[in-house]
Amino acid sequence: MSVRVDEMTMRGVPQTLTDRELELEVQPLTRTPVPVRARAWVRYASGAIKLDVDIVAWTPRAVAVRWKTPAGEEHRAWVWASAVERGDS
Repeated sequence: MSVRVDEMTMRGVPQTLTDRELELEVQPLTRTPVPVRARAWVRYASGAIKLDVDIVAWTPRAVAVRWKTPAGEEHRAWVWASAVERGDS
Protein backbone atom coordinates (compact mmCIF):
# COMPACT_ATOMS: atom_id res chain seq x y z
CA MET A 1 0.00 0.00 0.00
CA SER A 2 2.79 2.46 0.92
CA VAL A 3 4.49 1.92 -2.45
CA ARG A 4 1.27 2.83 -4.29
CA VAL A 5 0.87 5.97 -2.18
CA ASP A 6 4.46 6.99 -3.00
CA GLU A 7 3.84 6.33 -6.71
CA MET A 8 0.74 8.51 -6.67
CA THR A 9 2.55 11.26 -4.74
CA MET A 10 5.42 11.33 -7.25
CA ARG A 11 3.07 11.91 -10.19
CA GLY A 12 3.18 15.60 -9.30
CA VAL A 13 6.04 18.07 -9.40
CA PRO A 14 8.40 18.07 -6.40
CA GLN A 15 8.59 21.23 -4.35
CA THR A 16 12.00 22.86 -4.22
CA LEU A 17 13.56 25.63 -2.19
CA THR A 18 13.24 29.09 -3.69
CA ASP A 19 16.13 31.27 -4.87
CA ARG A 20 15.51 33.48 -1.86
CA GLU A 21 15.86 30.51 0.51
CA LEU A 22 18.97 29.20 -1.28
CA GLU A 23 20.82 32.54 -1.24
CA LEU A 24 23.23 31.21 -3.88
CA GLU A 25 24.64 34.71 -4.35
CA VAL A 26 26.12 34.57 -0.82
CA GLN A 27 26.30 30.86 0.06
CA PRO A 28 29.25 28.82 -1.25
CA LEU A 29 28.07 26.18 -3.74
CA THR A 30 29.74 22.79 -4.18
CA ARG A 31 28.98 20.58 -7.17
CA THR A 32 30.17 17.00 -7.36
CA PRO A 33 31.07 15.17 -10.58
CA VAL A 34 30.19 11.89 -8.85
CA PRO A 35 26.74 11.87 -7.20
CA VAL A 36 26.57 10.76 -3.57
CA ARG A 37 23.86 8.27 -2.55
CA ALA A 38 21.63 9.32 0.35
CA ARG A 39 18.07 9.30 1.69
CA ALA A 40 16.10 12.52 1.77
CA TRP A 41 12.69 13.84 2.65
CA VAL A 42 11.20 15.37 -0.49
CA ARG A 43 7.97 17.33 -0.51
CA TYR A 44 5.27 17.14 -3.16
CA ALA A 45 1.95 19.00 -3.09
CA SER A 46 0.22 15.92 -1.71
CA GLY A 47 2.80 15.20 1.00
CA ALA A 48 6.39 14.42 1.90
CA ILE A 49 8.12 11.11 1.25
CA LYS A 50 11.54 9.75 2.13
CA LEU A 51 13.41 8.61 -0.98
CA ASP A 52 16.72 7.17 -2.11
CA VAL A 53 18.39 10.08 -3.91
CA ASP A 54 21.64 11.21 -5.49
CA ILE A 55 23.23 14.36 -4.06
CA VAL A 56 24.53 16.49 -6.93
CA ALA A 57 25.32 19.82 -5.21
CA TRP A 58 25.10 21.53 -1.83
CA THR A 59 25.56 24.68 0.19
CA PRO A 60 26.07 24.83 3.96
CA ARG A 61 22.26 24.86 4.39
CA ALA A 62 20.72 23.11 1.37
CA VAL A 63 21.25 20.05 -0.83
CA ALA A 64 20.37 19.50 -4.51
CA VAL A 65 19.07 15.98 -5.02
CA ARG A 66 17.77 13.91 -7.94
CA TRP A 67 15.90 10.61 -8.10
CA LYS A 68 13.89 8.44 -10.44
CA THR A 69 10.14 8.04 -10.04
CA PRO A 70 8.51 4.62 -10.41
CA ALA A 71 7.52 5.76 -13.94
CA GLY A 72 11.21 6.32 -14.77
CA GLU A 73 11.12 10.13 -14.77
CA GLU A 74 14.03 12.02 -13.24
CA HIS A 75 12.95 14.54 -10.60
CA ARG A 76 15.19 17.14 -8.97
CA ALA A 77 14.80 19.49 -6.02
CA TRP A 78 16.69 21.54 -3.51
CA VAL A 79 15.92 20.49 0.08
CA TRP A 80 17.17 21.68 3.45
CA ALA A 81 20.38 19.92 4.52
CA SER A 82 18.65 18.60 7.65
CA ALA A 83 16.26 16.62 5.40
CA VAL A 84 19.14 14.49 4.04
CA GLU A 85 20.77 11.41 5.58
CA ARG A 86 23.95 10.10 4.02
CA GLY A 87 24.61 6.38 4.24
CA ASP A 88 28.15 6.75 5.58
CA SER A 89 27.24 8.76 8.69
